[in-house]
Amino acid sequence: MRQRFKPWAKEKLNEYPEVVAPNPADLKGKWHDYFGNDHPIHIEVGTGKGSFVTGMGKAHPDINYIGMEIYDSIIVSGLEKIVTEEIDNVKLIRENAQKLTDFFKPGEVDRVYLNFSDPWPKNKHEKRRLTYESFLSIFETILKDEGEIHFKTDNQGLFEYSLHSFSKYGMILKQVWLDLHKSDYEGNIMTEYEEKFSSKGFRIYRTEAQFRSKK
Repeated sequence: MRQRFKPWAKEKLNEYPEVVAPNPADLKGKWHDYFGNDHPIHIEVGTGKGSFVTGMGKAHPDINYIGMEIYDSIIVSGLEKIVTEEIDNVKLIRENAQKLTDFFKPGEVDRVYLNFSDPWPKNKHEKRRLTYESFLSIFETILKDEGEIHFKTDNQGLFEYSLHSFSKYGMILKQVWLDLHKSDYEGNIMTEYEEKFSSKGFRIYRTEAQFRSKK
């Protein structure tokens, strides 16, 4: 989906260093200080306009959430939600997922969310998929022992690929939903894409995958 360029977005984001981490590498190992508490840290990689991460923040005030998005013109919508609704347990990072180990020390994160990630359907682009083994290695590094990835998509091909990728990596598939909105799952917070796709009758797939203990 093409996003409208917002030339004022970068300046707007820079006005809120208490929400949008200006130098996330400086916070490596210090994220609890940034939040001002010792609550668990959950991150959403590819947070888009922030509907999911802000919704989760409001629903779970005892958890710290970090939304990661590379495009200023998109993530600024998340900032506006956080500021307008005064959500103090949600922060943002404007960076690429490949740099996650530069921003978080091993075991600093409790959970990773991947919602409606780019499917990169061509085989030659497999390594760009966020559920490819190189990304799984990054997530495993920053997650606590036996940490989890919660993954949602409307793309059946990506879902099937991801289930295989998780299993091949040695992860445990704790739960799998083949039609989330027709299941008995409670507490679902929708993303912007999920609202759009589900309203058109698209099936939403979801899984919770856990890394095996290193101990």
